[in-house]
Formats: sequence, C-alpha cells, structure tokens
Amino acid sequence: MIFKRLSSSAALKKTALYDLHVQLGGTMVPFAGYAMPVKYAGQTHVESHIWTRTHAGLFDVSHMLQSRLEGPGATQFLHRVTPTDFQALPAGQGTLSVLLNARGGIVDDTLITKVADNKFSIVTNAGRAKEDIAFLNEQVQGFECRWEPVRDRALLALQGPEAKHVLGSLVAGGLQSLQDLYFGQRRSFRAGTGVEIDVARSGYTGEDGFEVSVANSDATDLARMMLENSAVRAIGLAARDSLRLEAGMCLYGHELDEDTTPVEASLNWLISKSRRDGSLGEFNGFSHIMGQIANKSATRARVGFKYLGKGPAARTDAPVFSDEGKTQVGHVTSGSAAPSLAGINIGQAYVQKGLHKAGTQLFVGVRNKIFPIQIARMPLVPSHYYKSN
Repeated sequence: MIFKRLSSSAALKKTALYDLHVQLGGTMVPFAGYAMPVKYAGQTHVESHIWTRTHAGLFDVSHMLQSRLEGPGATQFLHRVTPTDFQALPAGQGTLSVLLNARGGIVDDTLITKVADNKFSIVTNAGRAKEDIAFLNEQVQGFECRWEPVRDRALLALQGPEAKHVLGSLVAGGLQSLQDLYFGQRRSFRAGTGVEIDVARSGYTGEDGFEVSVANSDATDLARMMLENSAVRAIGLAARDSLRLEAGMCLYGHELDEDTTPVEASLNWLISKSRRDGSLGEFNGFSHIMGQIANKSATRARVGFKYLGKGPAARTDAPVFSDEGKTQVGHVTSGSAAPSLAGINIGQAYVQKGLHKAGTQLFVGVRNKIFPIQIARMPLVPSHYYKSN
C-alpha cells in the first residue's frame, strides 16, 4: 500500500474523527477519497504495529461503507451475490464473505452480520464504495428487500490483547458482558454515560478486538474515552497494512479483483458446503466456481511467503520465479517488512498451481536482483481470535 502526503488543496471527505486526528498529530494522507491518518506524532510505524500486537490500537475505519439490508427476500438476495449460507447463520453472528459478479469474480470482500431473520448489517471497502453501490443497487432489483448505505455512523476498530479490558471498562456490565461475545458476533451496548454502540468482535489485524459502529455525533467522545486508557494508542493506516499482511488478510485491488475467483484467492472456505449443490439457489458465477473446485482447474493460487535472507521488500507486481530469474511463475500482490518477525520481509503473491504448497522455494525479483523466498502458511503471525472452542 502506497501513501501520499495530503496537499492543502486536496478535496477529500473527512470522517467524524478528522479533527481528533489532527489534534493527535496525525499525518493525514488521501486514501479511498478520504483524508486519513497514516501515522501519528511521537510514534513510528513499527512502534504503532508492535503496540497493537502487545496492547491496544485504536483505528478510525469510518471510511468503510456501512449499509443495511432487510425485507422478506434479503437472504435470497445474499444467496445470489455471495457464496455463503446466510439461512443457517444464527442471528447476531457475522461472517466474512465476497460479492461476486456474473463470472464469479470478486466485486469486493465484505463482513455481513445477520441482525435477525432477513435483516443484515454489511461493511464493505471504502475504495470500492462507488462500485459496490452500483453493483448492489443493480443486483437487488427483483428481490423483495431493500438495501441502503448508512451515512451517519462512524466505525472504530479497537484491536489487541488489551482491547477487551479497555472496552469492558466502558460498557454497561463491564468486562463480564463481553465474556460470551465471541469472534464474529455482534451485540448492542451502552458505553460511558449512555452512548449507544453496536459492537462486532472482529478485526483486520489477527488480534482479538472489536469494530464499533457509533453515531457520528458520539464518535469523538467515544474515541477520547478509549484513548484515556493508557493501554490504548491511536494507530494509522501504515501499521494497519503491515498488521493485516502478517495476519494473511486480503487487500482489495492487491489480492482481490473482479477477475479473480474465491478459489484462485485461496478463499474456498467462504463457499459454504450447503451452497455447493445449488439447492439454496445458485450464486453469481456458480458454474465457473464450482467447476474450479470439482475439476481443480484453477491455474493459480494466492500464497504467503517469507524471505530466506536479507534484501529489499518485494512490492506489488514484483515477478516471482521458479529459478534464479529465468522462468516467471507468478507475481507479488503485497509485501513489506514484518515488525512482529524481527523485520524479515514477507508478502502475498499469486503463483502457478503446483508451486503453492508451504515450504516451496521460489525467487522474487526486486530492483533487477533476485532473492530467495519460501512459500509459508498464512497467517504468517499466529492469530488470537476470541472463540468459543
């Protein structure tokens, strides 16, 4: 992910926390049409990254597109545009999924929570908001349901091993009220002096944490309450990117696009087994995707990798070779140093099937030089999600 410093003339949208970011010394950059903090004064990218892994980091993710879907045909609609079984999903439970085009390509990745039968909360990427709005408005035609963006709410991500103690100190019922809120689940709470918040136990870092939806008018007060705790620091986009890369998470436009299927993206687990025979309705691109699974016909796969030695990090589109620079077998989608792994270089890439297994040694080309890498299982850093088993 490349960030550019914000110029004073840039016409960008601002989240409800913009003034707070500036007060905290945030270096503001343009990102997905918004002015967002890439880092904050007094802490480096690496310090912010390590702080989140060891304490609690507070991220402003209000630029993400929040939306709601409800009506008698809502589940049927989701079964058309995603490969996930939302009929079997319990109320109050969320899941990662993908929006699919007619070819089975990924329009966007998404977190969808079942609030109640045929009532859903959806979060998709800021950088795909225009495309997602057009896609969902077009696809929902003919279904007995209504989809609409939510415009008046901020979204805060509190991530790290201390996150539960921080949020537990603010919500009614204390830490005990979070004990049976497991990864992927969502529930409403009151925080502080009565701020109403919707809390999903999830995140993009691989750590235990929460994504908190709150009215724009209450967002700054809630953020300040969290930051009053000495375990919490405001964290910017730079650390968010390196944390997600260690956690093996995809970034749209890098690992995912409209020409890539979930199978190629190594996201078969998003295709519910109950959806694979078509009995709950065929999702977009059903024949192509199920053909790739049945016939093992996908020719490439998304993988994680680690450097076997020193060298500059491999960035997006760097070539991957099966030998020392002679035969290209793939390309890098994301890469950086991994602060949690003593700074060794890591990344994600697409490589030819057959070369995608963990332990396979390949080579990456950077600045006209060749560096050995090894395919590694993702996540590259162990995750610490709070689960019931």
